[in-house]
Amino acid sequence: MELVRIDQLTKIYGSGENEVRALDNVSFSIEKGEFLAVIGPSGSGKSTLLHALGGVDRPTSGHIYLNGQDVYAQNDEQLAIFRRREVGLIYQFYNLIPVLTVEENMTLPVLLDGRKVNQDRLEELLHVLDLSARRFHLPNQLSGGQQQRVSIGRALMNAPAIVLADEPTGNLDSRNSQEIIELLKYSNKTYGQTLVVITHDENIALQADRIIAIEDGRIARDTRVRR
Repeated sequence: MELVRIDQLTKIYGSGENEVRALDNVSFSIEKGEFLAVIGPSGSGKSTLLHALGGVDRPTSGHIYLNGQDVYAQNDEQLAIFRRREVGLIYQFYNLIPVLTVEENMTLPVLLDGRKVNQDRLEELLHVLDLSARRFHLPNQLSGGQQQRVSIGRALMNAPAIVLADEPTGNLDSRNSQEIIELLKYSNKTYGQTLVVITHDENIALQADRIIAIEDGRIARDTRVRR
């Protein structure tokens, strides 16, 4: 079943001689529960695509539909609610709040939305992410791999429709990188999370259900991964 449809998406920065066409008439769809890897060289438009999918960066033209809803038909206030409830964002640099504990960082999106924390879900995520014993630690008391686990927990806490990860293993060694990818795959299968990962790592991309390669703002290749 189709979860996301991208229709003729274009994003232009600057104008005249300084114009940069980061995305150029991109169209594709993402199935519910799919694990999609997006690859391509630096400057190809990968992160621009991710930010557009997450409701972070309005496109110049084109449409993104999530569950049939035109994401950018919403005003800024509606978009902020959309990001909190429907999208889980995971970045390379974790983006944790340094004065908040593991538990507080994970539950922040729920609290900002004015909703009550689902304690059962919190306990389950802490257990799955192996963070139960560190729930009251601050980010500076954690390793890089543990901090990335917290960012994954924060992304999953609201049970979003889609999880978007931008180079989530870029700051980690190979062992921690594979552990993080295994956790994302676990959430994809166990919770039915639709997962989009931007990566330069071919080994990570080959673990996805599908790979889209982007070059110069356009889709160069769209391939199903054979098992």
